[in-house]
Amino acid sequence: MRKIEFLDTSLRDGEQTPGVNFSINEKVMIAKQLEKWGISAIESGFPAASPDSFEAVKLIAETLTKTAVTGLARAVKSDIDAVSKALKNAKFPQIHVFIATSPIHMAYKLKKTPDEVLASITEHVSYARSLFDIVEFSPEDATRSEKPFLLKAVQAAVDAGATYINIPDTVGFTTPTEYYETFKFLIENIVSDREIIFSPHCHDDLGMATANTLAAIKGGAGRVEGTINGIGERAGNVALEEVAVALQIRQDYYQATSDIVLNETFATSELVSRFSGIPVPKNKAVIGGNAFAHESGIHQDGVLKNPETYEIITPELVGVKKNSLPLGKLSGRHAFNEKINELGFAEVSEDTRQSLFAKFKTLADKKHDITDADIRALVAGTTVENPKGFQFDTLFITSNQDGTQTVTISMKNEGEEVIDTVATGSGSIEAAFNAIDTFFNHTVKLDSYNITAVTDGIDAQAEVHVTVENIDTGTIFNANGLDFDVLRASAIAYSNANTLVQRENAGIITKKISEKATPTYN
Repeated sequence: MRKIEFLDTSLRDGEQTPGVNFSINEKVMIAKQLEKWGISAIESGFPAASPDSFEAVKLIAETLTKTAVTGLARAVKSDIDAVSKALKNAKFPQIHVFIATSPIHMAYKLKKTPDEVLASITEHVSYARSLFDIVEFSPEDATRSEKPFLLKAVQAAVDAGATYINIPDTVGFTTPTEYYETFKFLIENIVSDREIIFSPHCHDDLGMATANTLAAIKGGAGRVEGTINGIGERAGNVALEEVAVALQIRQDYYQATSDIVLNETFATSELVSRFSGIPVPKNKAVIGGNAFAHESGIHQDGVLKNPETYEIITPELVGVKKNSLPLGKLSGRHAFNEKINELGFAEVSEDTRQSLFAKFKTLADKKHDITDADIRALVAGTTVENPKGFQFDTLFITSNQDGTQTVTISMKNEGEEVIDTVATGSGSIEAAFNAIDTFFNHTVKLDSYNITAVTDGIDAQAEVHVTVENIDTGTIFNANGLDFDVLRASAIAYSNANTLVQRENAGIITKKISEKATPTYN
């Protein structure tokens, strides 16, 4: 059976999702979990894009011990140099060089002739190969490129030293049959004296990213590229967890396997969801909340008699545990630390553990049954790098005779300075948000507000996700908040989002070059 490599680009392409702004610490935590999940390589960022991107790639490269780390570069020598410097201390460094090959991209974006593009491929892949043993090349917008020219571009990259050839469906345009035929065509016609590994990179604009990726594997691809939960620009990328589970369940058809540790899938998905501020839809394949729910009476009867009647994926396969934690308000610090380690957070610092234990005891006073999901939520809420500056502290709410609500919000900064603001609204959430708006005194638009229960039941912790737009710049920011109380969770999320806006207005956060000022990869 063939073994398929998995490259994750959640930290690069995934971060191009509107509103997603991973901090450096969050990127490192995600990278560690991806390594634990069994990812072959991580595309950790675009080092030339910004100092923060360079530092994140560098830190990830110095942290991972089993997984290859790659950086993205345009066909520009300064980009390639930046990747080389960032990955200087990587145990398994790789580089990913790209240039567009479709007629529309060459004419309108690059303003280059086909011959100029071929010359650039030869020059820059050769230069990258002089610095790296492993070079990946991507002809951007490959699925809208003319096949004879696509073959010339790929052959030029192979001749210049590329080992991996990625064929991106940049705008989610292709179909499974077309994509299969493209891979067969290239694999059968590329001439090389060494093994060349081809890979798909699919976007989900037409809802075919997973089908296209699997078709590419059937057509001979040896590596797949995508993101966790399918995050990414527009409709997103292929969700790698779907591909990994499909290979496992349909080994009979694909005759392929991978090194993905499937029972780490849920934990990986949950971490990326919390740090990105994008909740996983209930009906999401493989890891959605309803993936193992059976409402129909006929289905329920069949599952009770034999789970395989309607359940081709077991919860345990992807790391979903149905049992509650044997922890309660009488549980001690030792038992709590053991559970933290068991859930994969052994590297959490002692200071953080003390803070987590205090929050756990507070939660245990309010909630009878504490689950793994509750503990993961506590950890994610503590380890996420909240925006610096004033943070939500407390709130007080009163109901008025006219049916409105008045909320007093207390905000505290690192110097323990506390400022109170008061506002009224038609409901408690509106009043709280009005008070926060008054405190920050800048113009934002609330684009979305979502509440998710961490677990089932009336005593579930509330996780609130908000998306706001900085009216002055048009930048989108996602933020989340977690608390036993819905109103407090909402205030935390909205405060965090407003702090990000404040930091952008102060020039601390800048728009990423990779998204706005240079050609994006896909």
